[in-house]
Amino acid sequence: MFNSNIPVGKLDQKWEDYKGHVKLVNPANKRNLEVIIIGTGLAGASAAASLGELGYKVKAFCFQDSPRRAHSIAAQGGINAAKNYQNDGDSVFRLFYDTIKGGDYRAREANVHRLAEVSANIIDQCVAQGVPFAREYGGLLSNRSFGGTQVQRTFYAAGQTGQQLLIGAYQALERQVALGNVEMYTRHEMLDVVVIDGKARGIIARNLISGELERHFGHAVLLCSGGYGNVFYLSTNAMGSNVTAAWKAHKKGAYFGNPCFTQIHPTCIPVTGDHQSKLTLMSESLRNDGRIWVPKAKNDNRKPADIPESERDYYLERRYPAFGNLVPRDVASRAAKERCDAGYGVGSSKQAVYLDYASAIERYGKIECRKHGIDNPSAEEIRHHGVDVVKEKYGNLFDMYNKITGEDPYSTPMRIYPAVHYTMGGLWVDYELMTTVPGLYALGEANFSDHGANRLGASALMQGLADGYFVIPYTIGNYLADEIRTAAIPLSHPAFEAAEKVATDRLHQLKNINGKQSAESFHKRLGKIMWDKCGMARNEAGLKEAVKEIQALKAEFWSDLRIPGDIDAFNPELDKAGRVADFIELGELMCLDALQRRESCGGHFREEMQTEEGEVR
Repeated sequence: MFNSNIPVGKLDQKWEDYKGHVKLVNPANKRNLEVIIIGTGLAGASAAASLGELGYKVKAFCFQDSPRRAHSIAAQGGINAAKNYQNDGDSVFRLFYDTIKGGDYRAREANVHRLAEVSANIIDQCVAQGVPFAREYGGLLSNRSFGGTQVQRTFYAAGQTGQQLLIGAYQALERQVALGNVEMYTRHEMLDVVVIDGKARGIIARNLISGELERHFGHAVLLCSGGYGNVFYLSTNAMGSNVTAAWKAHKKGAYFGNPCFTQIHPTCIPVTGDHQSKLTLMSESLRNDGRIWVPKAKNDNRKPADIPESERDYYLERRYPAFGNLVPRDVASRAAKERCDAGYGVGSSKQAVYLDYASAIERYGKIECRKHGIDNPSAEEIRHHGVDVVKEKYGNLFDMYNKITGEDPYSTPMRIYPAVHYTMGGLWVDYELMTTVPGLYALGEANFSDHGANRLGASALMQGLADGYFVIPYTIGNYLADEIRTAAIPLSHPAFEAAEKVATDRLHQLKNINGKQSAESFHKRLGKIMWDKCGMARNEAGLKEAVKEIQALKAEFWSDLRIPGDIDAFNPELDKAGRVADFIELGELMCLDALQRRESCGGHFREEMQTEEGEVR
């Protein structure tokens, strides 16, 4: 068994006690210690900024042309924190409990309680950075509801929360870059971890512009590279999101935890055809005010406006009255799939349900009319004022939907359907966020620890910033305190040479296959296998078929892949091929994990293990 290094004592005292007794590195010694950070999203940027400010020599790497292009920027709905501004019963324990329960009791309790404890500090930090959170009329920070909770604890900046939080972390990062404490390497991709005497001591990175391989030493390496939802090809992730950094670490001894736990987000714009390479997320915050329904009659082709209220099935409100439309994501996703599979889906594909804002517009409109002293308002006046309120709260999301679908969501319900979004699984880490390789850490979505079998909405941003700003600055010191006498290892060390040779040989192997099929075509086929047989629902027969199909796909990939261009130059097709190769191996692991996990929980729904009502058991 691995040692999770969880402190002894009461759950609500572990983190405070840990901080009081952890080993420290004094400021003079910090200046002699080098830390490598892979990824500059919320976890990576906040970690780099924090460690740089503490005095460590930090090297930060990202494959984008700027840290501001990290996928964290795409998060829309908000970030959770136990501030209890609404005075509706929230607390650190309530946030802890909701997160554990929402994850179907598969998360590590000590890590989650720490997350709940530092959540309030995150909001204070971000406000101090100038993050423009929404505010009430009197100036207080505003909150809204998210799925899986009965309180309002989600702080937000319209539908751009991730973007605003990332800008805040980016500003802090760039300040440390300007001061010389952080060295930023953009357009670089980590291709291997260098392990010397059992400890992570550096990386091999590829300059994506020149094609050159580079060696970089570090006393510790932090992987903040996000999740691997793109193993399904179609997902809400950025096109460049991949598993390569985490997979290379896995190949060097870092174990994976819960790889098959994949979150299906219930509110995405439905697939329109085989031409798509990306899915668009509609924020879960829309479930805060929108009502989800399907027609009561099968194969009802009428326009939604022509279907009277009595012939609509608000199925989440019917089945889960305590939470209604705000059930956890896994529950909402399975319920939508069940209705569509039963023949009640809407739209041309019949693989969609309605997300309707008519009730919210009317409700807000009546409130606004009273504010304006309008007695006996007309339906037009109510609608006018209601639309104005909805525009202020969700306007950019409605505009995005209109731009993509050509439909006006203020006048007709949105069509939504579940899609791959977040991965709860990741590299196994202990309480200090260290993997099974000493000196190698995983932060944010790259690790497995905080969300169990299903992540609650608005908790991804919370974990990324908690790990970077408030956890790793303490826990990495506990390791580096014993490394202050370790001098920088020369890049000519045999371990660096061996790791670079492995990376070089793999690039040449990929390039020299000289087959006929593109990396994109293999990725698309892998995604279909994964979605059909390891997606929203899984069963033993399908998973066994998936393993065989992926193994056959892997053999075909390594015999018929074609990559144009050169190795020692800018070559995005070569970059993608390496990532797809890693996705294929990961996909096989995910299917094997799902096959051996004979249970249903959260995002892992084994069809053989369900209640008569179609719920997990």
